[in-house]
Amino acid sequence: MNSFDWKNLIDPLFYIHFDVNGIKLGIYIVLFIVFAETGLFAGFFLPGDSLLFLAGIYNRELIENILFIESDFVNVTLLASMVAAAGILGNMIGYWFGSKSGYYLYNKEDSFWFKRKYLVQSKDFFERHGGRAIIFARFLPIFRTFAPIVAGIVNMERKKFMFYNVVSSFVWSFTLIFAGHYLYGFLLDSYQIDLKEHIELIVIGLVVVTLLPVILKFAKKIPAAEDDK
Repeated sequence: MNSFDWKNLIDPLFYIHFDVNGIKLGIYIVLFIVFAETGLFAGFFLPGDSLLFLAGIYNRELIENILFIESDFVNVTLLASMVAAAGILGNMIGYWFGSKSGYYLYNKEDSFWFKRKYLVQSKDFFERHGGRAIIFARFLPIFRTFAPIVAGIVNMERKKFMFYNVVSSFVWSFTLIFAGHYLYGFLLDSYQIDLKEHIELIVIGLVVVTLLPVILKFAKKIPAAEDDK
């Protein structure tokens, strides 16, 4: 089994290459993480976007955990579909939990696994964008963890929620996984640039890109808060 280091928790390759006594479990870990980000509302610290992008690069290794498929396109499509399904299921659990536990969550004390401020911020974000927030939130760390929970808390119509849930899951998974796979192949074939040799830069770049909207949102709130004093 892989030697454990706390830094591995934020390293996408740790999950992709995860094995126990030589048995590769990467695909199962990836699917569980996608589910946990919303279904367990405790995955806001997990490397969601970078994990999917790298999953696209290492898609054959992941799919071969289950079966061998010669076609690259089928490999990538199958992987993206499985990830989308995990995301849909996670959002459904998050929505159900929010509808049943809204009052409890708003009065729950902060812990390592739960931060009330993230719930409040997600509620504000949801109220501004409505159903589209489910789609936007998929591409935003923290928000994608709490958006389905908030949808349940505010009693969003189930059919409407499921529509945005399915659309957002497929758009998110197919965009990132296909981008990782085909960008890797294009750069390698055209410019002899192997993205596997630049994993740290990819992870840092995706973290910056996905967190930038969140940072800008918080930055706008600071002057407003100071004006209210």
